[in-house]
Amino acid sequence: MGVAVDRWLTVSVRRGESGNAEPEFVREGTLASLGTRDSQDAIYVAFRAAAGSKKIAVPERLRFHATSEIPVGRGLGSSAAAFVAGAALANEMLRLGLDKFGIAEVGTALEGHPDNVCPSVFGGATLALTHAGKVIVSPLDVHPSLSFVFAVPEFVLETKRARAALPNVVPHVTAVSAAAKGAALVRGLATADEAMLAAALDDVLHIPHRRRLVRGYDAVAAAAIEAGAIGATLSGAGSSMLAVTKVEKADAVGAAMAHAWQLTGVSAVAFTSAQRVKGFQVVV
Repeated sequence: MGVAVDRWLTVSVRRGESGNAEPEFVREGTLASLGTRDSQDAIYVAFRAAAGSKKIAVPERLRFHATSEIPVGRGLGSSAAAFVAGAALANEMLRLGLDKFGIAEVGTALEGHPDNVCPSVFGGATLALTHAGKVIVSPLDVHPSLSFVFAVPEFVLETKRARAALPNVVPHVTAVSAAAKGAALVRGLATADEAMLAAALDDVLHIPHRRRLVRGYDAVAAAAIEAGAIGATLSGAGSSMLAVTKVEKADAVGAAMAHAWQLTGVSAVAFTSAQRVKGFQVVV
């Protein structure tokens, strides 16, 4: 499950008339300090993968300009947004004929799962999985009385490190509980059932192993609930945290989360995302 967040990556591409045959990037916003080699940039990797899915050659001298509002390494789907943007650019520039499902499949193959890719493609909240090599996705209803609040700390938690913290095997009782909580989340989001949401957000699958990687996790989660949130947890693999709350309490919850982090010596900012955010858009 994932939800599109009101933070955007904007990318353009053109063919250079001369110069280096390799791709080149100009990066701004949260990408300005990114040290990735241009040929290994996730946007270009996805561009190349989308072209490859249709057996189309990738042009030389591609010149990309990327500006992002999405914090990198904070559990807010920056890599999925990059993969979707690259695939969508290739689809438009090279006339690949991919529909949204095709773009989602390219992004999912690169990301390793569809959780963040599908909200980036289809918008809103989505339930997505892969089956028989295909991405299956369905929109999730979110009750209009609910709001998603994000608190973003200054420190990065690399997804690779967060995944390494997870055990390879979990007890059967934990797996059963996690499945039930997943169902409770779907029902709770649709109906604003606070008991269902509180139970769902009390994760048993990854939080027990990852909370030690996030300085101040317990204090920030407690502050969110004290301020009126229904529940709080990591956003993705972290380091950002997400609270689900009633709309009228969103500002207070965000302020409490940021303040709790500041009390631990961590600078943090909070924002409330629009509930229904569109998926990617192509502007010609």
